[in-house]
Amino acid sequence: MATLTEASVIARKILRYGLYLIILIIIGKFALDFGIYIYNKLNPPPPPKPTVAFGKLPVIPFPPRENLQISYKLETPDGKLPTIINQAEIYTMPNPQPSLNALENARAKAKSLGFHDAGKPVAESIPNVYVFKNPNEPVTLVYNIITKVYSISYDISSNLSIISGTPPAKEPAISQVKSFFAQGGNLPNDMQSGVAKAELLKIEEGKFVKALSLSEAQLTKVSLFRDNFGPEKNIPVVTPRYPESNVWALIAGGGKIIAAEYHYFPIDLNIKATYPLKSSLEAWNELNEGKGFIVRKPENENVTIRRVYLAYYDPGRYSEYFQPVFVFEGDDDFYAFVPAVRNDLYGKEPTTEGNN
Repeated sequence: MATLTEASVIARKILRYGLYLIILIIIGKFALDFGIYIYNKLNPPPPPKPTVAFGKLPVIPFPPRENLQISYKLETPDGKLPTIINQAEIYTMPNPQPSLNALENARAKAKSLGFHDAGKPVAESIPNVYVFKNPNEPVTLVYNIITKVYSISYDISSNLSIISGTPPAKEPAISQVKSFFAQGGNLPNDMQSGVAKAELLKIEEGKFVKALSLSEAQLTKVSLFRDNFGPEKNIPVVTPRYPESNVWALIAGGGKIIAAEYHYFPIDLNIKATYPLKSSLEAWNELNEGKGFIVRKPENENVTIRRVYLAYYDPGRYSEYFQPVFVFEGDDDFYAFVPAVRNDLYGKEPTTEGNN
């Protein structure tokens, strides 16, 4: 029979070796988890196959453009086309629906923007579009009571003094424009958190041109974009008039907003599908074949492309789906878009309702 001393020694050994065993188990578990992590990093599981849940997609509704004969030269930082993800999500855009209170709501919205008259139809041939006048200033609001698309314009020629002062600097201008749209109930969350850009402008020979400094500027233009997309929020949004957005405003001296455009259609982020994409090489070949959408005609038919990336195209009108495009960005604000989804997955007739 073991003595008390021997039992104490045995107990201490059991405790010590038990502790060693626990430490070994912990180290082994850490090593196993780390090994699995490294293996998965080096051998990532393939992504799920694209769902293609919407079937054939309608062609992206680019505005009509004349056919241009352009020669392209690729000069990206590394001289190569980038490797782009091989699939992306497509989102639905709910179709604007008429409402019995549409005109009443439009009048309330016009009042919140500073227009207090009852409004009247623009023309019998243009349904749902009303014009509102400001009785005190030469300002007009044109408003679609169904889509809630609107534009504001100031007749500068009737009051040239409106552009005589110094406009606000870029950051204050962005804050002012966001507040302006918010007071009219027109600043959705994805616009509030999205990219905002501001530029200084002046008027030369009846045209807006960029001003080099605030001291020579007559206007500050602010453009608001939707928030970026993708898991890493690195896929931007482009528009038919990029780098201009579908939602923008012009501010003159004294902080007066003299022009604005609001072309915003919601996206349902909960109803989506994944679709396979072309490679950047396929998109580049299509661009060279004249199949891309050119935002504005370049002054020179020889265009150097500096950047190639994926973006979502926001048409500024109702479209059944919100889709990605390849963006080819060049010198002198050159932008061209090529649909990113594989060509064999297009073919559905586009929906044209709700665009007035």
